[in-house]
Amino acid sequence: MPSPTLLVLNGLCWKRIVKTIPRKWKQIGSAAEFLNSEPLKSLENAAGTLAANEESMVESFLRSLKDFAGRGNVFDAFRTFSQVQLQASSPGIPDAVLHSISSLLLACTNFEFLAQGKQLHAHAISLGVEQHPILAPRLVRFYSAFNLLVDAHTSARNSNILHPLPWNLLISSYVRNESYEEVISVYKDMLSKGIRPDNFTYPSVLKACGEKMEVDLGRGIHGTIEASPSRLDLFVQNSLISMYGKLGQVVAARHMFDQMAERDAISWNSMVCVYASKGMWKQAFELFDHMLAEGTEMNIIIWNTIAGGCLQVGNYKRALELVSQIRTQGSHLDSVALIICLGACSHLGNLRLGKEIHGYAIRHHYHGLINVRNAMITMYSRCKHLRHAYTLFESTESKSIITWNSMLSGYCHMDQSEEASSLFRKMLLSGVEPNYITIASILPLCARVANLQHGKEFHCYLMRRDSFDDYLLLWNALVDMYARSGKVFQARRVFDMMTLRDEVTYTSLISGYGILGEGLVALTLFEEMLSCGIKPDHVTMVAVLSACSHSGLVVQGEKLFQKMQSLYDLTPRLEHYACMVDLFGRAGLLYKAKQAIVGMPYRPTAAMWATLLGACQIYRNKVIGEWAAGKLLEMRPENSGYYVLIANMYAAADSWGKLKKVRTLMRDLGVKKAPGCAWINTGNGFQSFLVEDTSNPQGPEIYSLLEQLSDEMKDDGYATIEEEVCSSAMAEAVYCNARALYGFLRLYCAR
Repeated sequence: MPSPTLLVLNGLCWKRIVKTIPRKWKQIGSAAEFLNSEPLKSLENAAGTLAANEESMVESFLRSLKDFAGRGNVFDAFRTFSQVQLQASSPGIPDAVLHSISSLLLACTNFEFLAQGKQLHAHAISLGVEQHPILAPRLVRFYSAFNLLVDAHTSARNSNILHPLPWNLLISSYVRNESYEEVISVYKDMLSKGIRPDNFTYPSVLKACGEKMEVDLGRGIHGTIEASPSRLDLFVQNSLISMYGKLGQVVAARHMFDQMAERDAISWNSMVCVYASKGMWKQAFELFDHMLAEGTEMNIIIWNTIAGGCLQVGNYKRALELVSQIRTQGSHLDSVALIICLGACSHLGNLRLGKEIHGYAIRHHYHGLINVRNAMITMYSRCKHLRHAYTLFESTESKSIITWNSMLSGYCHMDQSEEASSLFRKMLLSGVEPNYITIASILPLCARVANLQHGKEFHCYLMRRDSFDDYLLLWNALVDMYARSGKVFQARRVFDMMTLRDEVTYTSLISGYGILGEGLVALTLFEEMLSCGIKPDHVTMVAVLSACSHSGLVVQGEKLFQKMQSLYDLTPRLEHYACMVDLFGRAGLLYKAKQAIVGMPYRPTAAMWATLLGACQIYRNKVIGEWAAGKLLEMRPENSGYYVLIANMYAAADSWGKLKKVRTLMRDLGVKKAPGCAWINTGNGFQSFLVEDTSNPQGPEIYSLLEQLSDEMKDDGYATIEEEVCSSAMAEAVYCNARALYGFLRLYCAR
């Protein structure tokens, strides 16, 4: 049984006991005797025991509070906090209250109790401990978690501690919110208070400098880092490389990279990304090869970056090889790698591999990602499997504008104008607004299928929306659409309205004038382009050389070809030599045409031999013609028109034995001549006209018109069709165009 003395002291502290001592006992003599008495010594021992028990009880409550707070049981934690405050009234135990508030603030942050956290802040203010080094970082983190960055900033500014932790928390919160101007402002505020940044401060501030293009500030911070211990921190060094990359300072980034004593995967990835962001893929590839040679550990980001670079430069097989190496090393492909693979398959037309990647996406649950689905739609479309593409498109619940564009581009790629127009109308009805890529995909199709009416409708659509004014790609496509359709006047009107032009704009209009035989106008445009400081590219040179060819401007064409490498720094490609062959052939300079083929550093194509052969037929040069026919026959082309051209050449040269061999070869190879076809928009849709098609109800009228035209030509002194047509290919063209002309006359008379 406890002693009576302890029972009396139960629940009392020593201060309260002292207050109960009578005043007369506190006299010097009496007090001395009393203090030395045995009962009082017993009381002192009891009080010490109770103080220890009280301290142990506070620690027990504190442990319980932390346990409740860690499990998210905030209400029990607050009740326990009340007990801590009651028990922690003795001197030397206020730290228990601080630690309790700190634990509760952490719980309110982690389990999103905003109101309770604000109450704790108010209680800390009432206790006068809100600026304590333990609580200041907790308050900053609490307000940052709820995106109350102004309150977080106030808490950091009011703290009197010189440690950078509260400021680091605040700066990192601004970075997460992409508020880079505030990051720089907080950094300067931090310095004004005499607080030294550390290796956790610099990476966030350097990122802000890169995003806001603060070159001078970034270099100044770099100088500060060099004078601090943080200069050796790997994380800070990586951040410097990344910052210089964002600022476009590639040389400074590489210098920083070369000076590093230690590098990790982030270091290599940062430097590779610097080169990639500037389109310096050659240097990026070299750095990657160096990593492979050294056996540097690489993450998926580096592999994807380099594979994506190969995709951009057109090295599609290399892109697929890199992704294959990722799997060989045992790593799983992410969605980015799958999109790169699907893009490469789209360009290569590799449907089999594309299907395998589709299967991989399904097995690893990537097929539901909208970006992956868009890439798969594009892949099937480019591989000419529109049915699969449309199935994927229809099964996509939430279609983005990219999804619609992927399907539309598939139809446009296959010249299916009606399906593309129908899908475009469906997109508008679904409430999805087309963007510039949508229009730029459809406009070239309108030109290819001679559907000028739809092209004009899109032109009006663009004119009514100011949001498309700044997209040069669209207006270039519009100029190209009119030029390809032979409407050069409308193309020139659009061209003159444009305030910004590039080499594509000029090339489209030059090509349009060239098709119509307006070579001199095309050359004038080319000179205007050069005077504007716009450098021609390979496509521009094809357009201007072709214009010279169609207009018989041999001298001008030769001079331009010679200037390609000497003046414009362009190495002539196969298509430029093809233009020169056509230029010389049309002008009757057959030996020059032959020399152009023989002297070029490329293997001639079947089309080039056919061009020379056709010129020989026109100018009746049997020697070069038979030679060109033999070369073309050696290539065994699949184009049936080439065999007809060769046969006619041998027939004109009376080489009947060779003609028989050509016919036999065509039969053995299974080459069949498709009937000539022309079509015209009669107002109710497109109507086709086939050679010797007796199923057309207007057949008798068509052939009657052809005979009338022959008589008219004979009366005017021209050769008749029977006299002029010496080949089946020419006959097909005449009869087919006669039928198309009949349809046009009927349409014209109806109007």
